[in-house]
Amino acid sequence: MKKLFALMLAVLMAIGMFAGCTTTESNDDGYTIEKGKLIMSTNAEFPPYEMKDDSGKFIGIDVEIAEAIAAKLGLELVVDDMSFDAALMAVQQGKSDMVMSGVSVTEKRKLVMDFSDSYATSTLVVIVKEGSDVTLDNMGEKMIGAQRGTTGYIYASDTPENGGYGEDHVIAFETDAAAIEALKNGQIDCIIIDNAPAKEHVAANAGLTILEGEWVEEQYAIGLPKGNAELKEAVNKALGELKADGTLDTIVAKYIKAN
Repeated sequence: MKKLFALMLAVLMAIGMFAGCTTTESNDDGYTIEKGKLIMSTNAEFPPYEMKDDSGKFIGIDVEIAEAIAAKLGLELVVDDMSFDAALMAVQQGKSDMVMSGVSVTEKRKLVMDFSDSYATSTLVVIVKEGSDVTLDNMGEKMIGAQRGTTGYIYASDTPENGGYGEDHVIAFETDAAAIEALKNGQIDCIIIDNAPAKEHVAANAGLTILEGEWVEEQYAIGLPKGNAELKEAVNKALGELKADGTLDTIVAKYIKAN
């Protein structure tokens, strides 16, 4: 009887140990799509926030911030490159844990995704050809280009009653680079784009310039799946630590030099 009791006790202890391990395993990193990984959807054609170097490696402000967040969470960062529209949809459809691609916080986007605390302030500006007669005041009379899905496109294509220029005056492009080519070829008169990438494009394309003045000021934040409070809390905690210890400023300074 003692032997039988001892055997039963040993079996129960083994089951208990196994169950304990299983519980710990299933609860470990339960807030991301794939255990041990932090999947970031992006459009890697938005310098200096996300782009590829000559070797094809993803680099940029958003990429390095995402890497730092992943490190603090003990996760491996996975960068999934796609169109800007698709990057936004990926986080809504559960295909990515977060979207970073110079994503501005808007009330409409808040309906379909959550946002982290803001990590950068951005301004939308207007690129034109040198010598152009386009001004911030007469843009409603011109043909405007903007990347599809961006706030620049959304705001500009809205009705004049809502502060836009109407869909007839705005052409959507899949990338900023495509819009730049259209501007150079005379297909459009100007481009609405974020200030940092605008400077990159103007520096790389002779004959283009940025109009003086800001079109709109916005806040960048990390787009997150709607209702995933655990992930949002973890990302905000990591982001707060990166701000506090100066890592965030160091990353930005690496890509955007002070004037």
